[in-house]
Amino acid sequence: MFNQSEYIKSLEFVKDQPDDRPQVLMLGRSNVGKSSFINAITNRKKLARISNTPGKTLLMNFYLIDDSFYIVDAPGYGYAKRSKGMQQHFIDMIDQFLHESMSIKFVCLLIDFKVGPTKDDLEMYYYLQDLGLDILICATKLDKIPTTKRTKQEKLIKDQLHNPKNFIKVSSTDKINLDLARQYFIDRVGKDA
Repeated sequence: MFNQSEYIKSLEFVKDQPDDRPQVLMLGRSNVGKSSFINAITNRKKLARISNTPGKTLLMNFYLIDDSFYIVDAPGYGYAKRSKGMQQHFIDMIDQFLHESMSIKFVCLLIDFKVGPTKDDLEMYYYLQDLGLDILICATKLDKIPTTKRTKQEKLIKDQLHNPKNFIKVSSTDKINLDLARQYFIDRVGKDA
């Protein structure tokens, strides 16, 4: 369990990062449940702002966990109602972080368990692989699929992603496997986390 979590700042450029503590970069399409996952994993109901309208995250939001590492929430990708210019701006902002931040320990790529990987998800996944980054696939909204169909759905997702090394299916609503996700975070950001 994380003992302490707090919002620090929102920013657009790597040069404005608060400090050089380790970072976990959270990526996923709009409406995949990034804010809900951040709130669930930190056990804070209102740490990350949840909106009924997807696409509200406009900057890189830094959340300090146990005074030792940051969860960095990036804007969601693939939101059709955004202008092409704004979508490109978000892609450029995320790309800058992926290339210039020396503090990223791994990327947590959230994929909707019910929907499965979209074209945008697959493109992001392969791009992260090409960059040689450590990737954790977190399949969200597990509670939206009946228990009897979860094994089949997990296999479909893993097949599409060519059997990812690190895969955890979670439910922020039912608190399923959040402890596994937390342990992964702690293992990757250092024993002092």
